This record gives sequence, structure tokens and C-alpha cells, in this order.
Amino acid sequence: QVQLVESGGGLVQAGGSLTLSCAASGSGFSLNSMGWYRQAPGKQRDFVADITVGGSAAYADSVKGRFTISRDNAKNTVYLQMNSLKSEDTAVYYCRAYVRRDGTVYMYWGQGTQVTVSS
Repeated sequence: QVQLVESGGGLVQAGGSLTLSCAASGSGFSLNSMGWYRQAPGKQRDFVADITVGGSAAYADSVKGRFTISRDNAKNTVYLQMNSLKSEDTAVYYCRAYVRRDGTVYMYWGQGTQVTVSS
């Protein structure tokens, strides 16, 4: 089994910064692409950013130029650096990873971490 554990959420003022981390743990697996999604109260879960093993990144239009996704393959960890935060960035942020185990690719989600931006 593989677990994704997020950390780094919290309360921040508008214009501030936060960095989220998501570490994958377990045995007998390799990671493919990893990414971040977010879900605000009463809304659907939306794509934020993802990154391939090789480091190619993609972003939602709403966060381009403000958020940066990166990963440390040696640590099985993905990061989301969030700058110039806005109140509309308030949401639960979820880590998502595609994991290869026993020749099959599975999708895993973390438990989520709350990000609250006060205006």
C-alpha cells in the first residue's frame, strides 16, 4: 500500500506565501506524475498543478505565475510553492499521485490540507 501525506497548510494573509509538501511512503512502488488539486466549500475539486517524473509542469490558469510545483524524486515528495495568495485560493488542497506497483498504475490521493487566506 502507498500513502500520501500532505503538510504545510495553514492560515495566511492575502499576498502571503505558503509551501505545501506531499510525501509518498510505502514499498515496492515507483511514482509517475504527481499533482495538486483543491476543493473550496460547496465546490468541485479542481486541478491546480502537476509535474511529471522528468519535471515538466502544468498549471491551472488561475495560479499561473503565482504557484510553482516541484518534486524531489529521491524523497518521493512533491511541493507546491504558493505566492501572492488571494482569498479565492482558500480551499482544502489534495495531493494526487500516479503510482506503479506490480506492473499496474494506480491513482492515490492524500488526506488534504487546509489553506485559508484572509483578506
